[in-house]
Amino acid sequence: MTVAVPKTAKRSAWTNARLVCPATGMDRPGAVIVEDGVIADIGDITPGENIQTYDCNNLILTPGFFDLRVRAGEPGEPEKEDISSAARAAASGGITSLALMPDTSPVIDDAGGLAFVSNRARQERSAKIYAWASITRGANGKELSDIGLLDEVGAIGFTDGDSPVADTRLLARAMRYGRAFGVLFSGRPEDVSLAGGGVMNGGDLSGAMGLPGVPPMAELIGLERDLRLVEMTGARFHVAQVSTARAVEALRLAKSRGLSVTADTAPQYFLKTEREVEGYRTFARLTPPLRSESDRAAVEAAVIDGTIDAVTSAHTPQDQESKRVPFSEARPGMVGLETLFSLSWSLVADGGMGMSALLGCLGCRPAAILGQVKSLERGRAADFALLDVESRWVIDSGEFRSRSRNTLFDGEEVTGRVVRTWVDGRVVYKIN
Repeated sequence: MTVAVPKTAKRSAWTNARLVCPATGMDRPGAVIVEDGVIADIGDITPGENIQTYDCNNLILTPGFFDLRVRAGEPGEPEKEDISSAARAAASGGITSLALMPDTSPVIDDAGGLAFVSNRARQERSAKIYAWASITRGANGKELSDIGLLDEVGAIGFTDGDSPVADTRLLARAMRYGRAFGVLFSGRPEDVSLAGGGVMNGGDLSGAMGLPGVPPMAELIGLERDLRLVEMTGARFHVAQVSTARAVEALRLAKSRGLSVTADTAPQYFLKTEREVEGYRTFARLTPPLRSESDRAAVEAAVIDGTIDAVTSAHTPQDQESKRVPFSEARPGMVGLETLFSLSWSLVADGGMGMSALLGCLGCRPAAILGQVKSLERGRAADFALLDVESRWVIDSGEFRSRSRNTLFDGEEVTGRVVRTWVDGRVVYKIN
């Protein structure tokens, strides 16, 4: 049945779309009516006259993506990335919401740091911005931050970023305390002493290259400890940046036992291997490091079968000076906001994963981990991404909106592209 929508100057319409909403299971042709930045109606709709209309040309209209793990250089290193440039880069990748990591300079470990991010977020219109706070002061693993206060003033969750909390007793205290507030903790699993300052995956290749390696077992040992603490304290815990087959196995077992645990990874860990480091290519220095082919395949399978809940950009901008140095001295990380969807789409294009499942890993599932909602339903924010999944294009870091260009994927051809992005019904990105 077709329903005529009354004329109103305040409304706008997105018509002729393939509406895909993983949160509700919707996958159908139709239209969306938006009023004052909120979805007013959806389905078989005739917009009527005097309504601004955008024809989606049968492309996929889906809820905007939610990136759990984004670094900006602000405060501390705005020349690498400030919050404004990160928001613009996110918009071009279909990301309408993002959570900033706290290990900036200074670390976001008090109410003032959160207020700074909140004030900057209110000035941005390209994406909705949230902030993690650090578990420990200065993210140094020695003294707990004021978790209760930080939760009260708006922290989306608690993590020390790429620095695991090595003191098990301290982390247990934090998790027991935080459980009373229902807060989410997150950590990148690693046994720090076993990792020993390694700069690439530990194994035959690191030995041949003369570089200190991080044994894959360091991730498993760190994860096993974190999972035992979840079991002991009852806290909610999100495992960040899974990169090894052994960690996938442990995570799968923990979920089967009903532990309150979720996990993410990034495209580089299911698309690339440690071979990228050959030639001492500093753009391939990442934290955690790229692993073996068997690890890569296991991470890919875990995304496809849902053991890994979310795919993030792990966006870590570095300037040229941070990468044009000897490998062991290079700063780790790569940018990923603008390529998150296109790189992840390979899982669908290659036939291993369903479209709705992948879009869920990018949108509604990470949102739900943080207690947020991304869906095409009446009353929800009009945050959309329009996707052309047939488009083939070549990644060109010179065209990035990010201030940094450090990507492993420069010059590679990919399939699937974000055509437009809307936040609260406003166009925040459209392809040239």
